[in-house]
Amino acid sequence: MHPTVLWATLICIVLAEKSPRLKFTVQEPARFHFTKPENYMTIYHQQGTNVLYVGGQAVIYMINFTQKGVQEKQITAVADENSRQSCLAKSVSKIECDNFITVIEKVNDTFVVCGTNAGTPKCWLLVNNSALINMSDNAQRISPSDISPTIPSQRSVSVSAGGSLYSALSAMGKQPGSIRRTYSTNKLLKTENKWLLNPQFAGAAVIPATNKFNEVIYIFFSEINKTADMDEEPYRARIGRICMNDDGGTRTVLPDSWTTFLKARVMCGTGSTPQHYNNIKRAFVLISPQRIGVTYGLFSNAWGTTVVCAYSISEIDEAFAKTELQRYNDPFTRNLHGMCGRRNHTTAQYVKMLEVIRDYPEIEDIILSVEDAPLDLPTEDHFTHIVADSVLTVNEEHYIVIYLGTEQGKILKVLHTHEEVFIISQYSLFHNEGPIINMAIDSQKGHLYIGTAMEVQRLPLADCSRYGDTCRECILSRDPYCGWDLTKKRCLAIPANYNFTTGGLLQSLDKSNASVCGDTAALKIRSTIPKEVRMHKDGPVLLPCPVRSFHATYSWEKDNCIKRYPCTISGSSCVLGSNPDLPLKDGVFRCMATESGLKQELVSYKLVFNAGPSATSSAIKLALSLLLTIIGFCLH
Repeated sequence: MHPTVLWATLICIVLAEKSPRLKFTVQEPARFHFTKPENYMTIYHQQGTNVLYVGGQAVIYMINFTQKGVQEKQITAVADENSRQSCLAKSVSKIECDNFITVIEKVNDTFVVCGTNAGTPKCWLLVNNSALINMSDNAQRISPSDISPTIPSQRSVSVSAGGSLYSALSAMGKQPGSIRRTYSTNKLLKTENKWLLNPQFAGAAVIPATNKFNEVIYIFFSEINKTADMDEEPYRARIGRICMNDDGGTRTVLPDSWTTFLKARVMCGTGSTPQHYNNIKRAFVLISPQRIGVTYGLFSNAWGTTVVCAYSISEIDEAFAKTELQRYNDPFTRNLHGMCGRRNHTTAQYVKMLEVIRDYPEIEDIILSVEDAPLDLPTEDHFTHIVADSVLTVNEEHYIVIYLGTEQGKILKVLHTHEEVFIISQYSLFHNEGPIINMAIDSQKGHLYIGTAMEVQRLPLADCSRYGDTCRECILSRDPYCGWDLTKKRCLAIPANYNFTTGGLLQSLDKSNASVCGDTAALKIRSTIPKEVRMHKDGPVLLPCPVRSFHATYSWEKDNCIKRYPCTISGSSCVLGSNPDLPLKDGVFRCMATESGLKQELVSYKLVFNAGPSATSSAIKLALSLLLTIIGFCLH
C-alpha cells in the first residue's frame, strides 16, 4: 500500500473509534414549534403517557404526541401585576420581570407548579389540566421562595417522592442555597447554611430500597472550594444524601433541619493525572429492575470541555454507610451517621449524634468514577444534557444506552458496556439549530423527548428501521433495542413479550461481529455494475461514494486491486479525486468499505479519458449532483 494511503487509513481508524457510527437527519413531523423562544424551560413527563408538560415564559404547554401529529394546549401563567411593577422599578433586565415556570411536579395526584413571578416566587396547583389556582397557606406551610428561583437563570432541582416534594435551590446573590422538603404532610426540613458553600445543583434522584426506611435521595451539586490553589479550579463536585424518613431533630438541636444529611466529594478525572473535571452540570441516576444502579454525571472544566463520568450506586451507598467523618475521630457515635432506620430520640447518645451531624456534614471517602476515568467520548462535542435507559436484550441481560444532548442541537446515542462506550448514532433533529436545553426519557412507552429554545421533538428509542435492510447492517448497529428477525428478514425492535427461549432475534452487542449472520462470503465477491464516466484528460475528477458507516474504512481500488487510492470523506460521501502521487488513468474504480473484517463494494465507475471536449455521462452528472446536494446540506 502507498505510504500516503496507509497514513490516511490509520488516521481514519483512530478518528472512527470516537465518532458516531451512523449519522441521521430526522425530519419526521412529531415535533412542536414554539411561537417565541423558550430559553428557560422546565419539563415534566409521566412514564407511560404521551403528554409532555413544558414550563416556559408565562405559559405552560401541554403537548400531546400522537401517531397523527402533535396537539397542544396552553395554560397562561402571567406574573402578578404588583410583582411585575416592583421588579421593573429595581431590575436592570426587563426579561426577568415576567413569570418563568421553574417547577412542574406531580405530588400524589396533585400537580404543583411554581414560577419566578417577576422576582417574587409563587406556586399554584394545576387543576384538571386546565387552570392554575393559587396555593393557599395550609398544613404544608409551603414557601414558594424555597422552591422556585427568583430569576430564570438560577438553577434548581425538584423531585417528588413518597407524597412529598423535595427542592434544591442553587445559591445566587444573597440566597445561600438549600436542600428542603417543601411540600408534604411530613415535617418540612432544610439544610443548615454552613453545610453548603455556594451550591449549584445538577440533579436529584430517589434511590429505592427493599425496606422503605432505608430509601434515600441523592442530590448532585458543585460548590466553592475555599482551599483551592491559584492553579486549581474553585469548584468541587459533591453528592449529598438525605434519608426520606428523616423527621428532624430535637427542640434544641436541628429542630427544623435534616438529621441525616451527609455529603461526599465526587471525582471525575483521568487516573492519577491532574486532569480533573470539578464542575458537575447535570446528573442522571439509572436504576435497573435488578436494583443495580449507576449515576452518570456531566462535568466541565475551566476550559469548557465536557465529559461524562459513571458511578456505581452500590459503591456510593457503601461510602455513606461507612460514615467516617472528616476531622472527627470519636468512635462513640461514628457508626450512627449512616443509618436511615428508626432511632431512639430520647437517648443522650442521639443528642450527641445530632451535635456531630450539625458540625461534621462531610464524609472522608471520595466517590471515584468507574474505571477511574471519564467515558471515552469525543471531547470536541460540548454536552448540555444526559439521560439513560436500561434495555433487556435477547440474551436476557441488561445493557445501558446513554443519550447525550449537545450545544449544536445534536443527540448522541451511546452504548455503555463493561468494556467500552460505542457511539451508535448521531441525530440531527431540529430545523433551528440550538443547544439541547432539556430531555426526558420514557422507558415504558419507548420515547425520548428533546427540547431546544424553539422546538420540542419526540424520538423513538427503538429506531431499528434506520439501520438498513440486511442482517449485517442491523447487527453492526449494536443497538440493544434492535435485533435481526431470522423469519421476517428485518431489523426489528425487541417486543415486550419476547420469548427468550424460542425467539428468533439476533444481536451482537459486546463487539462488532456480523459473523452471527452466517456466510458473509457474498459481501467480498459482490460487485456493482460500473457506470461509465467519460472525462476530458485535463478536467477535474470527483467520483462520489456513499458513506453509510463512519466506523468503516473506505478506499478506492482500480483494476482488480492492482492500485489503491485514498477516499476523502466530505459530508456523507467519500470522494475519489486527482492525486499527484497516484494520477488517475483509464480503468474501473471501485469504492470499498471495510468494517468488522468484512469488505463490501458500494459503487463502481469506468473512467474513460479523451482529448475532446468534456463529455460527462448522465450517470456521473447524477452522481455529482447528489454529491453537491449532500455537501451543501451538511454545510447548511
